[in-house]
Amino acid sequence: MIRGFKDFLMRGNVVELAVAVVMGAAMTSLVSSFGDAFLNPLITLATGGVEIGGSFTVNGVEFPYGVFINGLLVFFLTALAVYFVIVMPFNKLRERIMTDREEEKVEREEQIVLLEQIRDALRADREN
Repeated sequence: MIRGFKDFLMRGNVVELAVAVVMGAAMTSLVSSFGDAFLNPLITLATGGVEIGGSFTVNGVEFPYGVFINGLLVFFLTALAVYFVIVMPFNKLRERIMTDREEEKVEREEQIVLLEQIRDALRADREN
């Protein structure tokens, strides 16, 4: 029962769903606050604007390019954080588990070969 649950958790689909939920909820909130606190002021300083994040106006229509730049940076930082916090450790864990399973398979195959040799030797002794 526990092995089946472990196999279920180690499927790629479950982890991908978990990554999507984390990206959509917790990490976006954290990185968004970072963007509001640090990135918008830096964009304002870099562009020489006086409004938060920077913008320009054409014929009375405001184009807040700083919001777009902030969104790009927030998305990049969120994806980076999820990759290093969830995806990379999961891949290493999966490799370790798969290696252990492959070793078990090799051991079983060696045991089967050994048992076949014992069987053949017993048959040969019976025939003599």
